[in-house]
Amino acid sequence: MNEYVYVALFSLVGGVFSLVGGILLLSRKSTAIMLAKYATPFAAGALLAAAFFDLLPGSIDEVAPETATQWVLVGIVIFFLLEHFLRWFHHHHEHETDNAPALLIITGDTIHNLLDGIAIGAAFLISVPTGIVTALAVAAHEIPQEIGDFGLLMKFGYSRKKVLIINLVTALMSTVGALITFWLGSKSSLPIGVLLAMTAGMFIYIASSDLIPTIHEESRRSMEHLAVVLLLAGIVVVGVSTNLAHRFIDTDRREPESSVNAPIKS
Repeated sequence: MNEYVYVALFSLVGGVFSLVGGILLLSRKSTAIMLAKYATPFAAGALLAAAFFDLLPGSIDEVAPETATQWVLVGIVIFFLLEHFLRWFHHHHEHETDNAPALLIITGDTIHNLLDGIAIGAAFLISVPTGIVTALAVAAHEIPQEIGDFGLLMKFGYSRKKVLIINLVTALMSTVGALITFWLGSKSSLPIGVLLAMTAGMFIYIASSDLIPTIHEESRRSMEHLAVVLLLAGIVVVGVSTNLAHRFIDTDRREPESSVNAPIKS
């Protein structure tokens, strides 16, 4: 199969999953809320596994280990600052217009999906298996995120049809980001090792800061235990998927990049 087809198809997986979750919210709210609750810890495990089992090793294949770990930290900090800015902007502009919070949600979701697409495109530049695993990890965390966004947009007065259209358009940004990144990387020399390390940092931040804390917020002990099991299941599923993908989909890795092989100067 043509590599561009792989990139397009798997970058759409997250959008399809989130759309299904959103449609469930519109038709069966209780089912969607329960799905989001189960998907959140699973997604946290999937993101951590993708970061440590696939993205970080892929980055270390491209650049020096100390360089990779430094760029992981950069990815964590950048995503923290982005999230902090969006929260700050929301706080300072939520009273200016009724549409401001909704527009902020749409803008944040668009940026988030674009970054997801860049991550997927960079992963496919390393190998098809790395791209597939990254895309599946992204898809896992899209479910709870998009269900939450659906609910908030409806709360701000958007119709069901409009919410579905907005979700579809923002989801396509992931495919746009993936295809552009893959095309640029195929035509020129992108710092793929750096991009993979930053993506690993982004995944670690999302899992540790946004998803895992929800497990500790669960008041029911049985549900908290189930969340732990689901988190471990996410790790195992992605770990096994990574192994199988690299075993049965044989693609060569790129040659290491000399231009970014030195650590960040302090």
